[in-house]
Amino acid sequence: MGKKHKDGKDGKKVKKKKSHDDVSGAGLAAAVVNAARSMRTVLSRNLLATGLYAGQDGVILALSEDGGLTAGALATRLGVKAPTMTRTIGRLEAQGFVARQPDETDGRLTVVHLTEAGKASVEHITEASRLSEQQAAEGLSEKDVRNLLKLLRAMDENLHAALPEAPRNGEKPVADEI
Repeated sequence: MGKKHKDGKDGKKVKKKKSHDDVSGAGLAAAVVNAARSMRTVLSRNLLATGLYAGQDGVILALSEDGGLTAGALATRLGVKAPTMTRTIGRLEAQGFVARQPDETDGRLTVVHLTEAGKASVEHITEASRLSEQQAAEGLSEKDVRNLLKLLRAMDENLHAALPEAPRNGEKPVADEI
């Protein structure tokens, strides 16, 4: 933390904000990426009993919240590319968790819906997620976890603010900005 100094007005000690110039960006990025990767690995292990793999849980949870969605809508919601989503849906369909059906209003579209097995897996996914979070927070106080969440949300907001605006109709993104 920063050094404390007296505030001239009331004599109370206050913390001086510390510059982040001495914090290694690569160290911070690596720590966040490693923690996320470890969290995902533990969640995958905790999901094994359900027959689901990494990434499939997000599709099932999205469908349980929103009902039927197109592959494109799922890809956008989960931040993956359309071909990745199409493969994931194919695997989930082969496993019996989802079914594709023509859209009721636009026959050109195919909508993905949960099957009964998919609906039944939601509780198992929720439990696997809870267990993974519990394992990740082992040894941390509730206050530590609240602070960590606050800090991670602030980092996410900072990073989103640093992203260039999306290109307008017909404009191509500038590669140097990304």
